[in-house]
Amino acid sequence: MPAVTVENPLTLPRVVAPADAVARPVLAVTTAPQGFEGEGFPVRRAFAGINYRYLDPFIMMDQMGEVEYAPGEPKGTPWHPHRGFETVTYIIDGTFDHQDSNGGGGTITNGDTQWMTAGQGLLHIEAPPESLVVSGGLFHGLQLWVNLPAADKMMAPRYQDIRGRQVQLLTSPDGGALLRVIAGELDGHEGPGITHTPITMIHATLRPGAEINLPWREDFNGLAYVLAGRGTVGADQRPVHMGQTAVFGKGGSLTVRADEKQDGHTPDLEVVLLGGQPIREPMAHYGPFVMNTQDELRQAFEDFQAGRLGTIPAVHGMGE
Repeated sequence: MPAVTVENPLTLPRVVAPADAVARPVLAVTTAPQGFEGEGFPVRRAFAGINYRYLDPFIMMDQMGEVEYAPGEPKGTPWHPHRGFETVTYIIDGTFDHQDSNGGGGTITNGDTQWMTAGQGLLHIEAPPESLVVSGGLFHGLQLWVNLPAADKMMAPRYQDIRGRQVQLLTSPDGGALLRVIAGELDGHEGPGITHTPITMIHATLRPGAEINLPWREDFNGLAYVLAGRGTVGADQRPVHMGQTAVFGKGGSLTVRADEKQDGHTPDLEVVLLGGQPIREPMAHYGPFVMNTQDELRQAFEDFQAGRLGTIPAVHGMGE
């Protein structure tokens, strides 16, 4: 971890918050419970226990793995429906195949991202390729759900295939951190992901002892999830470690620091930073559907049961 790196970060644009930016305080640090998803792959529920007013427009995020599969063990999800939001699947290590009933899909591996706008609804499946099932191997990734405003919930589905080489790479003034901007922008540097709801998604790697102090849009919320390693968040240096989420309050800058000493199997602090413009609309969420009202939820289930969200394509390896 991770796949997208550079030999010399000091060749990259450097980002630091203005000296007069108001530092965002840390409101809470939560620990993700562990469980299983789909056909049985291990996940950490990054946002469990966090009040939605601090998450909006994000709904949930699962850290999938990190797990070293034996031959025959890799698992995915069966065909299932979605409506009313977007799924963002980011693969740090390993390989995942995606297919949906709208014709979107492909293979992502080692730093790639698939951005699926479910909109009015579709069916999709995510699974390891047959070669990985046979051989086994390392698998590690994230899936993030991003809400859509009421005006966009019934838009036509859309699929974005974002290769790891396309992400915007930045660094801190001393080169101690590598910032991968997957979506949104940071200090004027834009990532490749096109979003309906304004957000920023960054995967940051901090060398031991390194610190980032980033400018952060004041109309965005602020979240930091630790994929691996240990460090501190905020000006008051609240400790965080793997599997924990820090919730930031209001302000114009966001600070994360890596401990001088990391765990033996984790050389660096790996953090996903998220910010988004709150939608501030009623949310009705049940299972694979995220709508605004209970009536809309019932309609989504009825449409799914009636086959109006699409049909499973008869494609070898994914639809059988």
